[in-house]
Amino acid sequence: MAAFPSCPIPEIARIGPTYRNWKAVILDYFDTSGASNGPTEATNGVSETTRRIARGFRNFTNYRLRCLFAAGGHRPYRRTTLNHR
Repeated sequence: MAAFPSCPIPEIARIGPTYRNWKAVILDYFDTSGASNGPTEATNGVSETTRRIARGFRNFTNYRLRCLFAAGGHRPYRRTTLNHR
């Protein structure tokens, strides 16, 4: 990281301060055995997509069930590439 500012590649020279600012967070990834909130964010993304597609559920129970189905892998709004015969 100390050599980044003197690198002839401008993109590498500019990324040095960013890495220095995020150094603790980047190293924390390795201290936690690679723990990540990625799965939680993915589930939240599925719920948000379901909410946007629904354009407003009037019944919370139906919304909840649809989110549970979608988060479990059943996504009727996704087109599949498989040809069903």
